[in-house]
Amino acid sequence: MHRGIIREGDEAVEVIEGSARFGLWYVHVRWSGTTVYQVRFSRTPVSGPVPVPITQYLSGRIVDLSTLTCGSPPAGEHYARIYGEVQRIPYGETATYGEVAGWSGTTARVVGQALSRNILPLIIPCHRVVARDGIGGFTPDLAIKVDLLAMEERGKRQSRRRTEER
Repeated sequence: MHRGIIREGDEAVEVIEGSARFGLWYVHVRWSGTTVYQVRFSRTPVSGPVPVPITQYLSGRIVDLSTLTCGSPPAGEHYARIYGEVQRIPYGETATYGEVAGWSGTTARVVGQALSRNILPLIIPCHRVVARDGIGGFTPDLAIKVDLLAMEERGKRQSRRRTEER
């Protein structure tokens, strides 16, 4: 398990870094308690735990990741507004860059720039933002976005089926 210290104002916070598998990728998470400081995708694992809600989410369960706090503030008020709007997009749903731009009072290009700098994918679910005429982009690999959206669609379908069976 990797441990480190980060500064939060005048305080030092001990963070843990671990990873969970998602398809061909590992999702590395730097976190402490319910606060997440960084999420990134890698081809190599890091030994250590990740927050339980992220593990559940990556296994295909419908999980509300808003219970986790963003520990790395976005660069500026403008990005904070964009990230806030993106966090409101429900599990299994998508919105276009243009729609997010309209909600946050900016342009689709600025939304794309903000999301390309998002260090908390999954917590700020940028994979749910798509182009008007296609899927849009995703770093480090567009296949991750495709797989995340497909996983959420399957989860939503299964949830509807269970509800209908009752």
